[in-house]
Amino acid sequence: MVQKIFQTNAELKDWLSEQNSEIIFIPTMGGLHPGHQYLIKKAKERKTNKNQIVLVSIFVNPLQFGNGEDFKKYPRNLNRDAELAFSAGADAIWAPDYDEVFPGGEDSHFKIEVPKTLHNQLCGAERKGHFDGVATVIIRLIKIIQPKKLILGEKDWQQLIIIRKLFQELSIPVKIESYSTQRDQSGFAYSSRNSYLSHSERVNAQSLPNAIKEAKTEFDKRKVINLTKIASIFKENNLKIEYLKIVDPFSLKETENINRLCLLAVAVKCGSTRLIDHTFLMQRKPIIAIDGPAGAGKSTVTKAFAKKLGFIYLDTGAMYRAVTWLIISNSIDPNDQAEIKNILQDSKLEFKTSSFVEQKIFINNIDVTEKIRSPQVTSMVSEIAKQQFVRELLTRKQKVIGNNGGLVAEGRDIGTAVFPDAEVKIFLTASPTERAKRRALDLNKRGYEFSSIEDLEKEIKERDKKDSERKIAPLKKAQDAIELVTDGMNIEDVLKELIDIFRSKIPEEVWPTPNP
Repeated sequence: MVQKIFQTNAELKDWLSEQNSEIIFIPTMGGLHPGHQYLIKKAKERKTNKNQIVLVSIFVNPLQFGNGEDFKKYPRNLNRDAELAFSAGADAIWAPDYDEVFPGGEDSHFKIEVPKTLHNQLCGAERKGHFDGVATVIIRLIKIIQPKKLILGEKDWQQLIIIRKLFQELSIPVKIESYSTQRDQSGFAYSSRNSYLSHSERVNAQSLPNAIKEAKTEFDKRKVINLTKIASIFKENNLKIEYLKIVDPFSLKETENINRLCLLAVAVKCGSTRLIDHTFLMQRKPIIAIDGPAGAGKSTVTKAFAKKLGFIYLDTGAMYRAVTWLIISNSIDPNDQAEIKNILQDSKLEFKTSSFVEQKIFINNIDVTEKIRSPQVTSMVSEIAKQQFVRELLTRKQKVIGNNGGLVAEGRDIGTAVFPDAEVKIFLTASPTERAKRRALDLNKRGYEFSSIEDLEKEIKERDKKDSERKIAPLKKAQDAIELVTDGMNIEDVLKELIDIFRSKIPEEVWPTPNP
């Protein structure tokens, strides 16, 4: 494909109509640097088919500059920017002037007002109207381009959160992917405004990433953060603090709860140049809780998801099935709680894994991986799972497994009872009809007989009712879980959706994006 530069909407649209391609869009204000190049390279890497174009826009948006800010001196060099963009893998560049983006002037178009709860935090507290200008221009660019996917950097974290929220509330059908802050060899974050710094200012400004890195190292070791110490380092290096806060990464509000994912966010003035930086603080690796009814395909997709992320896979349903198999094989009345408690107290339940695909479950050193999928176990597992002693015992085991995070767990009450502090919660479901069809295929594959798909559907509905109405840890969607209905989706489709959800909750700095 011949690399193109367009400066009018008409030229761009004519060219795009000839290509008949999906657009992966990277909006910039120019002044390109290796951080922008990283986004372009990632966009190119994550193309899902050849019929996709990586388009970079270069537009210095006047709406996001306040009085006395650097709109006039902001770096503008289209030839240099184009060279950097094309060398990183961009297919085309769109560099419109003001009238192409706002024909008739900005007063001829609707403007977006960002909710004060998001705007008045961090950078927005000092830059009145800044994020309104960002949100307004991104809507204009998206309307003109109509991309399939939008690529953004995580360095401007507040901007990313606002755009995600904007797209969600307006139901804009464009996927957003974000990628981590890129730094030079000294750890200094790339920024178009770095060119404003004199040599002596650059020396002083180096204390910004150094102090943040030191603070994160201390946090990882001791689980404490000392803002006073960080502030003193900045003062010693003539950096004027605009803000230095620990905030919730999504609400952007200050928080004292450092037990969950949080953001150490900083803005300083070095001379007349404003610099921002941040790091994420996390006491353990992420936990992903996937809940949902029987037959929704959780086990199959969760295994693949865990493998993609390099996480441990925890099939809690298999644990309940193993316990149920033990009770059945010992001819214990499922209502005899004393006997059930007696046999389980000394039982040994463990997973053994030679690979993610071949994970096996053992109870008392017996491999029950296949045995627990029998119709007999399936018909009784709800009765056993609702018993308080059984749930308390297995929940304790599951929590121990999840102590260090790096876990994808699936079941019925993972996000509500087992890991209520999981960073990512998903409620994976499908219609009873769809689930009955999947159950029939699974039984055929395993060599078990069944009467009819209609009977399987009836059983599934009955089990849903039992699971949802039990008094102890009932099946229900966690309040902060994202629901994913998988009717008509294959495993790859579901997996892509799960990865998108994961990436919307976990910054790439914390855990890199898995390859497609």
